[in-house]
Amino acid sequence: MLGKSLFCIMLAFALVIPAAARTTAKSASPRSGDAAPLAPTAAQEEAGMYLKQFLLERHYRKVVPGDSLSVEIFNRYIDILDGSRSYFLAREVDSLKQLYGKQLDDEFLSGKASAGFAIYNFFLGRAREKVRYMKAAAGTAPFSFTVPDTLDFDRKNDPWPADRKQLTGLWTKELKYQWLDLKSSGERPKGIRAQLSKNLTGRLNLLNRQKPEDAFHAYMSALTTSFDPHTSYFSPDEFENFQIDLSRSLEGIGARLQIENDYIVVNEVIAGGPAFKSRLLKKGDRIIGVGQGAASKIVDITGWRINDAVGLIRGKKGSVVRLKLLPASQGGRGPAKIIQLVRDRINLEEEAAGKQVLRVNGRKIGIITVPSFYLDFDARRRNDNNYNSTSRDVQRILGELNAEGVDGVILDLRDNGGGSLEEAVSVTGLFIPEGPVVQISSQSGNTSVLADKDPRVQYSGPLAVLVNRYSASASEIVAAAIQDYGRGVIIGERTFGKGTVQSLINLSELFSPGTGGPGLGQIKITMAKFYRISGGSTQHKGVVPDISMPSMIDTAIIGEDTYSSSLPWTTIRPSLYQATAQITPATIEQLKQKERVRSAANQQYQAYLRDLATLDRIRKKKGIVLQDAAFKSEAEVIKQIEKKWGTEREATKNVMNDVLLNESASVVVDLGGVQAHP
Repeated sequence: MLGKSLFCIMLAFALVIPAAARTTAKSASPRSGDAAPLAPTAAQEEAGMYLKQFLLERHYRKVVPGDSLSVEIFNRYIDILDGSRSYFLAREVDSLKQLYGKQLDDEFLSGKASAGFAIYNFFLGRAREKVRYMKAAAGTAPFSFTVPDTLDFDRKNDPWPADRKQLTGLWTKELKYQWLDLKSSGERPKGIRAQLSKNLTGRLNLLNRQKPEDAFHAYMSALTTSFDPHTSYFSPDEFENFQIDLSRSLEGIGARLQIENDYIVVNEVIAGGPAFKSRLLKKGDRIIGVGQGAASKIVDITGWRINDAVGLIRGKKGSVVRLKLLPASQGGRGPAKIIQLVRDRINLEEEAAGKQVLRVNGRKIGIITVPSFYLDFDARRRNDNNYNSTSRDVQRILGELNAEGVDGVILDLRDNGGGSLEEAVSVTGLFIPEGPVVQISSQSGNTSVLADKDPRVQYSGPLAVLVNRYSASASEIVAAAIQDYGRGVIIGERTFGKGTVQSLINLSELFSPGTGGPGLGQIKITMAKFYRISGGSTQHKGVVPDISMPSMIDTAIIGEDTYSSSLPWTTIRPSLYQATAQITPATIEQLKQKERVRSAANQQYQAYLRDLATLDRIRKKKGIVLQDAAFKSEAEVIKQIEKKWGTEREATKNVMNDVLLNESASVVVDLGGVQAHP
């Protein structure tokens, strides 16, 4: 991925122009019609003071302000603005660092953002220059797609261009890539030039409509994510969108979005929403275009402000929206694909746990799919006996599966991003006797333990928990507890690794109640950390499966360990608990041996692994060849793999097409045999 920070847009030019930058930025100087340089508002500076107070006093990570923090904020800010290394020159970055690299901690302590705005404005001018250059080239320049030429997608560790020739060379390559992408969609050369010109005109207009909020947001993102990747600042407008998402009352696609560099990126697919039910949209997908209805022209949204993008994607229930994506499964590279969704409200019934029964070698294996850990707090508070909760639904399903006489159970937590901690504890309790489930360490150093207090076990037979890289937070708590108790076997791939707890704080309510003044926004701040009952954290490392089965997810770009500021894996004292010992190291070794033999003879599974290896080879390529034949060839390979194993197959919801679920079911059959004959 080209960057990991939230809320940056297409950005930056100078309130203060560094001397080394001035000599090379003449063409980036403001032109007639360009917006005036941005400056922080009084409300933003007030918010900055409160952000400083919360970050230093309440964040889980104890940070001492100083030059090291200043340099970290600067480096992160530059990466947010220019993660693709395609705006600044090397000497300009050095000049900016000399001017501001050790100044940002002082501004942080005083609540100021002048340096952040100066850097942002500098980049804003360069962004305008880049767009103008590409627009001119799109209209007239001849492009050759027969000679060898490569665009590096992952440039975050590359040096910045040394001179303007290298810089404009990168811009030309980006334009050629956009040309090839449109061509792969069926556009003809004349139409491609017109579409590129239209897209770039739109981006230039967006750059000229930037507001102080945009600069403040980008800078605050660099500041807050220097503490950890899940701490962030919401402006009043953005918090309104965040609240709508959390209330699940949004009429839209059911996805939470964020900005990474120039892209609108899917941060979460909300269980029960249209995107979740379609299985066509995944965390990490980049949305680069939006079309209203089934046939309207798709609008390019690269470089858009997050609120503008959300406004375009959101719409009335029953209406159709088309999204042009760069799928995360393809490593963010081409070709783009278009999906169609029907907007709707989030439906709690659609996010409820479900069941299926697989027959494997004469054995019945029950599958319990849990899309999220949900709990209808309001209905429970009203004493509604039919309130929705994950644990109630899973308990009911276990009763049905017990009545059917299943020989084993798989708890499928793939793509489950978490939810209610209380429900995670209750679901774990259905499979274990009473005892601790998770430990929580607070910023103050105190540790609390959440435990299952019900000695009843709803299901005691062979159990597996199926996870993947999207299994996070509450899902990891369940998988870790089942593993620590030795109650079941964990199958799949290492989980996401989000073992931190965030609180959302309204700055206006705390510091300016009843003043009637402007909103100060909100801060989402990391204040605690989850730990397994065995003492290790789920943070950063996630839960490592007992039996590994890789998914189509690109683990190089998805997971807590891909964030440079993520909190480290640490340990605390274990809780007192009594393992069930149903799963021992010897049990795991027997299951691994049986799986190796069986999977080697499973032609479908081996074909899956071969295709996944091919996709991984494409993902690991640093660049993409800008030649017609090579682009088409690689695009067709990705398309066929996706069609065979990816979202199109997933959309059928046919359990027999799920190669990993079927292979896991065979492991559970093995587990039943091992436990019956230890």
